[in-house]
Amino acid sequence: MTIALVTGANGFLGSCLVRHLLARGYTVRALVRSGSDALANLGAEVVHGDLRMMESVEQAVKGVDVVFHAAAVSGFWGSWKHFHSNNTLATINVVDACLNAKVQRLVYTSSPSVTFDGQHQINVDESAPYSQKWLAHYPHSKALAEKYVLDANDGQQFLTCALRPHLIWGPGDHHLIPRLLTRAREKKLMRVGDGANQIDNIYVDNAATAHIQAAEALRPGGVVCGRAYFISQGDPVNCWNWINDILKAAGLERVKRSISYYWAYRLGYACELYHEMFDIQREPRMTRFLAAQLAKSHYFNINRARRDFGFTCDVSLDEGMSRLEASLRS
Repeated sequence: MTIALVTGANGFLGSCLVRHLLARGYTVRALVRSGSDALANLGAEVVHGDLRMMESVEQAVKGVDVVFHAAAVSGFWGSWKHFHSNNTLATINVVDACLNAKVQRLVYTSSPSVTFDGQHQINVDESAPYSQKWLAHYPHSKALAEKYVLDANDGQQFLTCALRPHLIWGPGDHHLIPRLLTRAREKKLMRVGDGANQIDNIYVDNAATAHIQAAEALRPGGVVCGRAYFISQGDPVNCWNWINDILKAAGLERVKRSISYYWAYRLGYACELYHEMFDIQREPRMTRFLAAQLAKSHYFNINRARRDFGFTCDVSLDEGMSRLEASLRS
């Protein structure tokens, strides 16, 4: 029986991945910093630890066949030390511990933002290089981590790949959708740009399935080894229509106010300077990275994932939205 370790198992994607693995007959070890009841009730072995501490990671990977490294700190504001230690250095610890324990397979949850430099991304594929213009510490720290994971692949004894899911959403999300709804309720949500930008997204169960498909395709000499993959629903949507659909599902009014990208970007820059000057830790209302993400198109070609490990979306956008609406109104 295959033993899988999921890091960040209390997170939105991590907990969904645990459920999917258990349903497929895997033995699952869930690594979390705190809390355990829900995962234990599902049938997972829960272990506590901090990925920044090598000893914790070494204990977690003992006897494991495959690691799904989904833990990360996300966001568009915070210190470099915070993002680098939790995303980059923690990933280095995971890779090194896997090598020491002779774990054969590692699937890393990366981000499409590792290639984002503030410009439109239209049908971008994996040939796109890492950004040379970082607008936030999160994508920079994730890019360094992804590169370390992929460079560690040797194609025979240690097999790695990285998945780049874009805007994971669905019932149970406690990050993206709650933040969106909070801003809407506080009348702080404004459309940025002309409202024509197209974006990708992915329903959480589809993202979990992709991770398992990729892991099962990691074979010595296989094409998946050492590669990164964009994954999404495969059908770009208008960013602001999608946001309005989510607001409607929650019984809220659609976005009515707007600001140009020019002024949003400059407002973000001013907010960043102000927060840095006065050492304010909470996230600014706007940042340059957020302005660009909300105004620019960013959608991706997922043909490589479809071809290399048979990625498909079992849950359609419409079905996912119906499930989300049911959960928001329950």
